[in-house]
Amino acid sequence: MTEYSSISSFHEALYAGKTTCEATVRVYLDRIEQQRHLNAYLEVFDARALEQARALDGRIRAGERPGKLAGVVVGIKDVICYKGHEVTAASKILEGFTSLFSATAVERLLAEGAIIIGRLNCDEFAMGSTNENSAYGKVLNALDNTRVPGGSSGGSAVAVQAGLCQVSLGSDTGGSVRQPADFCGIVGLKPTYGRISRHGLIAYASSFDQIGIFGSNIADVALVLQVISGPDAYDSTASQREVPDYQMDLRHNKNRKFAYLKDALHHNGLDPEMREGYESFFEQLKSEGHTVEGVNFDYLDYVVAAYYVLTTAEASSNLSRYDGVKYGYRTPEKDLDLADFYKKSRSEGFGKEVKRRILLGTFVLSAGYYDAYFTKAQQVRRLCVEKMQQILADYDAILLPTVPATAFRIGEKTDDPIAMYLADIYTVLANLTGVPAISVPLFRHSNGMPYGLQIITREFDEENLLQIANNVLHEQPVNIG
Repeated sequence: MTEYSSISSFHEALYAGKTTCEATVRVYLDRIEQQRHLNAYLEVFDARALEQARALDGRIRAGERPGKLAGVVVGIKDVICYKGHEVTAASKILEGFTSLFSATAVERLLAEGAIIIGRLNCDEFAMGSTNENSAYGKVLNALDNTRVPGGSSGGSAVAVQAGLCQVSLGSDTGGSVRQPADFCGIVGLKPTYGRISRHGLIAYASSFDQIGIFGSNIADVALVLQVISGPDAYDSTASQREVPDYQMDLRHNKNRKFAYLKDALHHNGLDPEMREGYESFFEQLKSEGHTVEGVNFDYLDYVVAAYYVLTTAEASSNLSRYDGVKYGYRTPEKDLDLADFYKKSRSEGFGKEVKRRILLGTFVLSAGYYDAYFTKAQQVRRLCVEKMQQILADYDAILLPTVPATAFRIGEKTDDPIAMYLADIYTVLANLTGVPAISVPLFRHSNGMPYGLQIITREFDEENLLQIANNVLHEQPVNIG
């Protein structure tokens, strides 16, 4: 099969009779088999995918155009439900569980002719930044197998990076789409909170979680966003706003007014070579007629702490449903009273990182500490929302790093959870404030690994976000190092 640079070029060939959906699926199945060592896929739906492909080919031969995503091969993170297929959140506690319904995002993909080829590995219950927390083994970065792909949506990122699907879905609670996209050198979008329905997304922290999209270019991401966005009766937090045509005027460029966060660019945790790359890029933007100005964001050192207090509190509540009684793993030990049965099932079923976050969340919600931690974190969140609104009232977008360093070595930070959490310093801000953010691959470090630029715009302004990202990526690429 010829490599197609985008969904639109694939569709040109498909409708011209130069390829078929079945041939395309078979190519991806072969690639997945050849790259099994990456451990990106937990399960491949080969029979179902081929069945879908043949049905689509029949409709195309009959003169139909069966949807905006006809024949497009998609992978989904193992926290997104697909009726009749296993979904485990990469956890032993849900091993063998088959979903009884499909997520709204999945239903909308299928309605437009997409072919879902498999479920993708991730950190357990989307808790992690490296994809080393999966109960089913770590995912490897396809560019350097000794490095992590990022997390928690590491499998979704690697699947696109290695050409094992055309686009993929992940989830982003604190950067779990943008950070692995950065580490893998691809595009990763977290939409505005509520832009995509969370129905069928296994919950980590409900006021932060959002389904996100991985792709190799902005046009593909824009198309998938348009398909899966919109109101949903099954999710009261899904926005009722009309979904724009995100593909219109993607190439339209105009002079923009950008802000960068001085506190982020000059943070002592940012790799100095990366800082130099961003500074050079900002100067390049200025030379092309754009305004790029530094602004203060005084709460940057508080956002990670506030994020982890709030998300672990929500996780403590959300994950209480996994008790070994209704479904999922239960301890084989007999003759236990109910309290011990719960303890054994949860202790054996959950992994180390998930247990750490449940315990932390339970602690910050406890009577003696609720005001000191949870209430204070909510206050920080409100200050961040107000500051973000203030900045974006004066600027078209905020530019900042996606991560403070390139993809690190496997095992490098597993013994230091605090250092791991601090790596989220630039991504959690968009989740705390609910705004859309995207990571676009622009740079190459002297160590050979990619790193990207994160762009943030106002709530529900994905149209502007994608347009800026497209022009930054295609018209103003730079290569530092």
